[in-house]
Amino acid sequence: MKRYCLALDLKNDPQLIEEYRQYHQKVWPEIIKSIEEAGIQDLEIYLTGNRLFMIMETDNEFSLAKKSQMDDKNSKVQEWEALMWRYQQALPLSQANEKWRVMDLIFSLKN
Repeated sequence: MKRYCLALDLKNDPQLIEEYRQYHQKVWPEIIKSIEEAGIQDLEIYLTGNRLFMIMETDNEFSLAKKSQMDDKNSKVQEWEALMWRYQQALPLSQANEKWRVMDLIFSLKN
């Protein structure tokens, strides 16, 4: 199993943040299906202020590049991503067209 931790910001607007929360209470079934089909076994998103943290646990065959290719071919995922981008903003250190930014592990109690 692999674990990925990613970060992204929301626009700092309480109404938009609440709308984003509401969408994530009822994620479209097609999005859930695309997540599972990519080999993601668990996915959690945490919020503090306007900063989001995502933790994904995946099977050993999972790759971010493969997931991106799958998403590019899935019109429903593209629709969801366009909708979510109304609420999201890239982190200041992000590259062009980079949304969720992979975080580096710097400490683990178990290792």
